[in-house]
Amino acid sequence: MALTLTDVKRIAHLARLELAEDEAGHTLAQLNDFFGLVEQMQAVDTTGIAPLAHPIEQIEDVALRLRNDAVTETVRRDDFQQSAPAVQDGLYLVPRVLE
Repeated sequence: MALTLTDVKRIAHLARLELAEDEAGHTLAQLNDFFGLVEQMQAVDTTGIAPLAHPIEQIEDVALRLRNDAVTETVRRDDFQQSAPAVQDGLYLVPRVLE
């Protein structure tokens, strides 16, 4: 997939970027190089290769450090609302800003 200068200018316009003519040409070259690399990577046959969660898994056994899924917090609404100037039925009361 190769972009044209018109494509780059349209993308810049949609992104609300001001792009000078010489910058547009440079950006076009960079984007086309990137898409060329992506096409090369997509051409590689990866049939039978399991995806990796982390590339270091190829070198050493990696155990992910996950914590137990346990509740560690309690409801402390009353503690938090003690410093509030006005509270009613567990809700913070604030001054009206719109009439």
